[in-house]
Amino acid sequence: MNVLKIGIPKGSLEKATIELFDKSGWQIKLKSRNYFPEIDDPELSCSICRPQEMSRYVESGVLDAGITGKDWTMENDSDVEVVAELVYSKVSKKPTRWVVAVPGDSDIKTIEDLDGKIISTELVNVTRRFFAERNINVDIVFSWGATEAKAVSGLADAIVEVTETESTIRAHGLKVIYELMESN
Repeated sequence: MNVLKIGIPKGSLEKATIELFDKSGWQIKLKSRNYFPEIDDPELSCSICRPQEMSRYVESGVLDAGITGKDWTMENDSDVEVVAELVYSKVSKKPTRWVVAVPGDSDIKTIEDLDGKIISTELVNVTRRFFAERNINVDIVFSWGATEAKAVSGLADAIVEVTETESTIRAHGLKVIYELMESN
C-alpha cells in the first residue's frame, strides 16, 4: 500500500491545522516530544515541520504534500504545485499579512524613505526581491524572532513582519507603513 506523507506545520498553526483535519474526518493524535503524530488513516502519515521549511521538503520529495503559506514557498523559491489555498490563521479566518513597520516616532513614512536603511526580518529573500524591484537600496538583516524589538531598540530602522491583527506591532509602538503581501 502506498502511504501519502503529509507535513503539518509546527508552531502557531499546529493546533488550527489539526482541528482542520478533525473537521475533515481525520483524527491526528500528537505524541509528547515527537514529530510524527498518529493519524487514523493507514494511507496517510504525518510529520510535524516548521512551515518555513515545508516547501523545501515537498520539493525534494521527502514529503508528498505539506501545509504552509505562500510566503514561505516564495521565500524558498520552491518549485511546488499549490493544490488548494486554505484560508485560516492562528486566531481568525483572515489571511496573514507581511508588513513593513517602523517605530511610531520615526521620520520614515514611505518605503522610499528606507533607502540606505537597515531592515530586520525572517523573510529575507522576499524582502530583498521586493526592495530590489523598486530600486530601493536597503540592508536586509535576518531575524531569529522578536523582530519588533529590533526596530524599537534601534538595531534596525524598520522590520518586515508577519501579522494577523497588528496587535503585537502596535504593542511595541510600531506603525505599519506598507503591506508587502498576504499569505494563507
